[in-house]
Amino acid sequence: MSVTAASGFAAAGVVAGLKASGRRDLALVRNLGPLNAAAAVFTTNRCKANPVLWSQQVMQDGVVSAIVLNSGGANCYTGSQGFQVTHATAEAVATELGVSAGDVLVCSTGLIGEQLPLDKLVAGVTTAANALARDAGLGAAEAIMTTDTRAKEAQFRSPNGWTVGGMAKGAGMLAPGLATMLVVVTTDAVLTSGRLDAALRRATRVTFDRLDSDGCMSTNDTVALLASGASGVEPGDEEFALALTAVCRDLAEQLQADAEGASHDIAIEVVNAASEDDAVVVGRAVSRSNLFKAAIFGNDPNWGRVLAAVGTTDAEFDPYGIDVAINGVQVCTSGEPDQPRDLVDLTPRAVHVLIDLHAGDETATILTNDLTHDYVHENSAYAS
Repeated sequence: MSVTAASGFAAAGVVAGLKASGRRDLALVRNLGPLNAAAAVFTTNRCKANPVLWSQQVMQDGVVSAIVLNSGGANCYTGSQGFQVTHATAEAVATELGVSAGDVLVCSTGLIGEQLPLDKLVAGVTTAANALARDAGLGAAEAIMTTDTRAKEAQFRSPNGWTVGGMAKGAGMLAPGLATMLVVVTTDAVLTSGRLDAALRRATRVTFDRLDSDGCMSTNDTVALLASGASGVEPGDEEFALALTAVCRDLAEQLQADAEGASHDIAIEVVNAASEDDAVVVGRAVSRSNLFKAAIFGNDPNWGRVLAAVGTTDAEFDPYGIDVAINGVQVCTSGEPDQPRDLVDLTPRAVHVLIDLHAGDETATILTNDLTHDYVHENSAYAS
């Protein structure tokens, strides 16, 4: 179990008829309490989908009773009709569960600019509400998949008697803020919405926000954290934040591994930077270099493309004092060739690039993927 691993939660994943494939396309997660505390972070894209606009309003009081998620349509740039569909979906959940619509988060994923059929959504909500179960976490995770090839789940069980569990979807447009991801994380720990918010922002900053598969930012990204308090145990802030971060990191790595068409999972680790921000901006510059990503796809350890990308940033470093290692082979030292690049083995899926700026003592790691023929094909044919 994942999103229902923590006590006090039930979930369902059903077929509402939103996908032409006939697969599950609507998920519902209910917080059974006794607490209904929540926190959420959303895309930083200025062009936000209707469910994000709605859910941002819901989160103002930090109280969430349920979250409904659909695949098969993003409900973005669908005008006032689209917002009404979001509102009506929340109302349908509220009616079925006997809660307030203002306490229902709504998430959507899929193609932008297409109206969602309200009648199918409402009927799907009824079906999902009747199917809610403690062991239906996997079905819910499957219902939010779009181009994903597999469901993504993670959990952490504390020896002190509380649990964190989660589900995620995402396989493309993976870039901050967040990714084209929908993530629901639940816990039965006793925590206020304020403490949840602090822990969630700390966790996403070093996990989802450092996943940059293709440099493209979605309009629908939502990561929600719900607490039921059903365990009766109140963990310390540090203890909980570490557990939450572990779950978020697990999900982020699963998103990376399922990125559209990717044949390599690349970790770009920047060390000895003058600041953490410098380390992030350098790693991100390399992750967004199509030249570098194409080289990795071709199993070519072209470290010159790494340095060329680093040089586009405003980070503090000596351009001729940088070291680069790829999969453990020191290919560049102080801006000069070191070990022969032929020694680098890029046949494994995992690739590790280590960039030493020799400018300080801060570090950060950005996760990305290579640029493949399959990625181009999948995104050229997405609408169909």
